[in-house]
Amino acid sequence: MTIFSKIIKGEIPSYKIAESDKFYAFLDIFPLQKGHTLVVPKIEIDKIFDVPDDYLKELMEFTKPIAKAIEASFPCNRVSMLTVGLEVPHAHLHLIPINAADDINFANPKLQLTAEEFKQIQELIIENL
Repeated sequence: MTIFSKIIKGEIPSYKIAESDKFYAFLDIFPLQKGHTLVVPKIEIDKIFDVPDDYLKELMEFTKPIAKAIEASFPCNRVSMLTVGLEVPHAHLHLIPINAADDINFANPKLQLTAEEFKQIQELIIENL
């Protein structure tokens, strides 16, 4: 079982943004930018393009309002969507508010946020959903 499956099952706490019967979105605890959110299918599949076609379509439909809420919550040029997937063998999308290409450089230092800051970010995004 991956760490994402444990988060989805509530075995590991998370700052949940949204959930459906097939998907779970939560704040990345090692964010590149404030609002950095992960969107994960509830089925355990390693690679994004191994996810069944119907799930991929529904994944985009689930993700779109979350991206719009992130964009409304943080001043940014756009919300970037990345599928890196090397750190956890469970398909997932990164939604990251950006103003420049370097804002999505995973070699950059991650933000160090307090639990209170994560809670405020969570509440802001949910409010804009």
